[in-house]
Amino acid sequence: MAFEFLDDNVALMKMLGHTTSGSVEVFTTDAQTSKSFYCLHFPVASVVASIAASDCDGVTALQTTLAAGTTLFIGTVTAITLTSGICIGYKK
Repeated sequence: MAFEFLDDNVALMKMLGHTTSGSVEVFTTDAQTSKSFYCLHFPVASVVASIAASDCDGVTALQTTLAAGTTLFIGTVTAITLTSGICIGYKK
């Protein structure tokens, strides 16, 4: 698998959420499928009904209530559905 190497400024901008147009999605309970999120942030307490990720074992353990402020870096999230809450998904 090839990885993109970033210079310090680009890496910092991505960590702060400054990315190209359309590469950040805010969603609630609508199923997010066929996605490629590298990071998920939950600004409020959220309940994950289902989640699928590549490059990650045991991801089903995240089908639970996540506390406000939780940020996940778990490989590539290809699908996620919330029962309640809000999520900000950062696309690759």
